[in-house]
Amino acid sequence: MNEALANLYERRSIRKYKEEQITREEMDAVIRAGVCAASGKNGQSAIIVAVQDKETRDLLSRLNAAVLGVNSDPFYGAPTVLIVLADANSNFAVQDGSLVMGNLMNAANAIGLGSCWINRAREVFATEEGKALLRKWGIEGEWLGIGNCILGYPAEAPAMKKRKENYVTYVL
Repeated sequence: MNEALANLYERRSIRKYKEEQITREEMDAVIRAGVCAASGKNGQSAIIVAVQDKETRDLLSRLNAAVLGVNSDPFYGAPTVLIVLADANSNFAVQDGSLVMGNLMNAANAIGLGSCWINRAREVFATEEGKALLRKWGIEGEWLGIGNCILGYPAEAPAMKKRKENYVTYVL
């Protein structure tokens, strides 16, 4: 089987991670794949914020949990978070950011890392605290939070869940 297709077929969302931090080289390899994502009219409206600093990671987890209304860690213990944001003024913000997220998760799987798309970036970065974080990081302008791609070494290997029967309609 083609290696690229096998990677796509085998990727799963990981919700349990080892404590060990991934390497900078691994993170950069995943980020490079995100940067290579397609975008509407090549506008490249998305950006990635890479977080490995534990204090910042934990703050992001708390903000995300507050939106969700829980006290648990919505990042499932993953030590790295790649935040995908997109220019709020782009007509393709959601699509561009979603393609980045897909590339990040597929690249992570290809090099043996676990990943999972964690929602609520939109809500977190719409708050004053979220906007203050962006300013602190030197990110100016209006940004739409697309998703959080958590990364780490997987502590589980989930099987693929059954797919619905009417997933595809062929018009030949």
